[in-house]
Amino acid sequence: MNVLKRSFYCMTLLSFAYFNIQCKGEKKGDNTSEEMPQSKKMVTISKAAFGVTADSVQVDSYTLKNQQGMEVQIITYGGIITSLKVPNKAGVIEDVVLGFPTLAQYEKSSPYFGALIGRYGNRIAKGKFSLDGTEYTLATNNGPNHLHGGEKGFDKVVWSAEVLDDEGALKLSYLSKDMEEGYPGNLKTIVTYTLTEDNALEVFYEATTDKKTIVNLTQHSYFNLSGDFSKTILDHEIMIKADAFIPVDKTLIPTGELKEVANTPFDFRTAKPIGQDIDVENDQLKNGLGYDHCLVLNNQNQGIRLTATAFDKASGRFMEVFSDEPGIQLYTGNFLDGTLPSKQGGTYAYRTGFCLETQHYPDSPNQKKFPSVVLDPGETYKTKTSFKFSTK
Repeated sequence: MNVLKRSFYCMTLLSFAYFNIQCKGEKKGDNTSEEMPQSKKMVTISKAAFGVTADSVQVDSYTLKNQQGMEVQIITYGGIITSLKVPNKAGVIEDVVLGFPTLAQYEKSSPYFGALIGRYGNRIAKGKFSLDGTEYTLATNNGPNHLHGGEKGFDKVVWSAEVLDDEGALKLSYLSKDMEEGYPGNLKTIVTYTLTEDNALEVFYEATTDKKTIVNLTQHSYFNLSGDFSKTILDHEIMIKADAFIPVDKTLIPTGELKEVANTPFDFRTAKPIGQDIDVENDQLKNGLGYDHCLVLNNQNQGIRLTATAFDKASGRFMEVFSDEPGIQLYTGNFLDGTLPSKQGGTYAYRTGFCLETQHYPDSPNQKKFPSVVLDPGETYKTKTSFKFSTK
């Protein structure tokens, strides 16, 4: 079954402990803070100015906060999650995502901290792909390859924002025009961030096009559940429900095969510390300078399901990742080198953040055996991921 082009799910409501699954649509067919009233005040949303871009565009910040004390700050530049605060096992609320305190720093040197990624998350070989015999050329901004939408992907544009009062949600919209960054079609994209009362942050992606195109959206937050960004994430225990992973060449482009994780460092089917196998002798780990690989998630026809977890023993923080995507990119901050300023003071050192990016596979437009990322006019791209936080 084509994962992107799945049929209508029936309108039966499946109750999850943390959120209600939404039906999947069929593809065919000034610095002043202002409080925004919410129904029953379960989640409050406030707005403030965050800064002005180098080309004089106003950027706003929205803070979503629930009654449990979880707080998420999102800016309209790149749809970036600049802060995500959750309690530890002692009830101490701390920020658990890497980021910067100023807009200028995000514009200058951000390695996609907290950003929405599009049109295509991950890499496309040699910046080229074809649709119906027409070859399209994209920027090669990662060695010989295209990465995360190009020179000015969705992480570097200013999104329009709308507060959904009754839902505890922030709706971001962006129109990517035909041939922007080399991609065909006027792509209208909507991303809705929803904060729930049981400490889940839901990310719901939608997109439509007027010309055949490709799309693969994701969220690129770097997590450090300790709340102390001077610490590495190597002690964090990760579980990923994946029996296979996607091997890559030295430029991190898939070789085309799917390899079983059994007896490899990529076996996270049972939770283990990130650092347990990250430095073992392994050609794939050498290629990625650690983990920078897409794992092939199990049960791809089941829609939204638990795909991964992360646990920091010291703080007791536990994160669950639910998604309907076929893959998840595990990245372990291998390119953090102490040159980027930390919002906690000092700098971000090697491997002080990890990413779990739900997505389709890298280079899918050039890999016929991979699930399709093609979007046709009249179809709607829809996908959802939820990050749920608790302690244990």
